[in-house]
Amino acid sequence: MRTSYNGLPLFASIDQPLSVSRIVVPMATVKRTEFGERLWSARKHAGLTQKQVEKLTGIPQSTSSTAERAGDSSTDTAVYAKLYCVNAHWLATGEGDMLDSNVTPGPQGHGPYPLISYIQAGEWTEKCENFDREDAAQWLVSTKNLGRYGYFLRVRGKSMENPGGEYDFREGMILHINADMLDPSPGQFVIVRREGTNESTFKKYTMIEGEPYLEAINPNWPLDKKFLKLQPGDVWCGVVVDASLGKMP
Repeated sequence: MRTSYNGLPLFASIDQPLSVSRIVVPMATVKRTEFGERLWSARKHAGLTQKQVEKLTGIPQSTSSTAERAGDSSTDTAVYAKLYCVNAHWLATGEGDMLDSNVTPGPQGHGPYPLISYIQAGEWTEKCENFDREDAAQWLVSTKNLGRYGYFLRVRGKSMENPGGEYDFREGMILHINADMLDPSPGQFVIVRREGTNESTFKKYTMIEGEPYLEAINPNWPLDKKFLKLQPGDVWCGVVVDASLGKMP
């Protein structure tokens, strides 16, 4: 039997194994829904991985993956749009441009962070690590870095109104709170859980004759409620580092 051809062996010997070339099979192109394609494109535009999206928003990676592949819509569309800095209407419907040409790019956003209640804020230092993303009223982006466990509160009541003053917090405004700042200085605006209550309060931290107080800056606020002395059992829940208008008409 012929074992060679032009000097080359036709068969490998037992102690000389055959060299096998790998067959490279091209990966199949992922078929996406139209919404999924827009969502995927927006994430790529933002330069984020699905795992990073999960860390920033609490949206499970599996949820983002499914939405990018087979989703026709998402209850988290507004959150994705803010995180990716794209046109929310385009992301939801495909109408218009991915980047809204009518909006001038603003400062880089941080977050998103949860908009929570005053009761949740009072418990924040104990529960922030296990916070369920579904428990937030909304997820919003801040122009400030609010730290690892930052959050938003909506101003309620009139105790912090001060028309014509340097600072004026009207009811409905959104407070941007850095929850990592738990050693505030007098003059800062703070969120504090009062001794014996489950709720937090928003006030100005001030010193009067060497004693720490929480001040309502409304000049017309009843004097017996304007200055609240800090108690040993009060708990710092963060420092207000910015404020913005709430929902516009």
